[in-house]
Amino acid sequence: MAISSGSNSPTLHRPWYFYLGWGLARFILFTCARYRVTGAANLPAAGPVLVCSNHLHLADIPVVVVSLRRKVIFMAKEELFRRWVSRHLVHNFGAFPVRRGQLDRQAIREAEAALARGWVLVMFPEGMRSLTCQLQPAFPGSALVASRAGVPVLPIGISGTEHIRERWWMFRRPRITVNIGAPFRLPPSEGVRLDSEELDRRTGLIMQHIAALLPPAYRGVYASQVGAPNAA
Repeated sequence: MAISSGSNSPTLHRPWYFYLGWGLARFILFTCARYRVTGAANLPAAGPVLVCSNHLHLADIPVVVVSLRRKVIFMAKEELFRRWVSRHLVHNFGAFPVRRGQLDRQAIREAEAALARGWVLVMFPEGMRSLTCQLQPAFPGSALVASRAGVPVLPIGISGTEHIRERWWMFRRPRITVNIGAPFRLPPSEGVRLDSEELDRRTGLIMQHIAALLPPAYRGVYASQVGAPNAA
């Protein structure tokens, strides 16, 4: 079952090498890193969920897949779909393209269709990897999707995957932690105009939840919002 007829549409039917890659990623995490997941039970067992996470390294995608107990699909930068090899891999990993730095209406439609089918969709609200490991100002796409679809948001805070950029990281066994928070919902959008100001407020609420799951050094521009009253 695919979202649409487009060639880059994701699917929950995985080829055999997806499971091989899943097993390999899990093996590497447990043998080459001090890998830990907290809050795994927070993921609802069924129904649509929008997972929102910070983003430190390309490895965050398999890390999230291994850490969650349901099949997931991703929004991934369109650059990964320009070459045959990477396009084939990310597509079969359950990803569909999004154009960064703009409101990609096609990607938004794909996301809403996936959630309407009861799937688990993963988005990285920052839109790109953080080279400083700190949270960067997020784009409003995740808040728009969550508000229009009316689905629960599951925040995730990842720390430690930035060490994969280092040489010989496997021999140092870096600590990689995936903190999965409790799901929450954004305020009802009926009768509310989702203008840029409102979307910014809702985006800030999502990032506030993510920041609370991260060590203080990772919270970046959202550090001051941790522990503050919810914008809702």
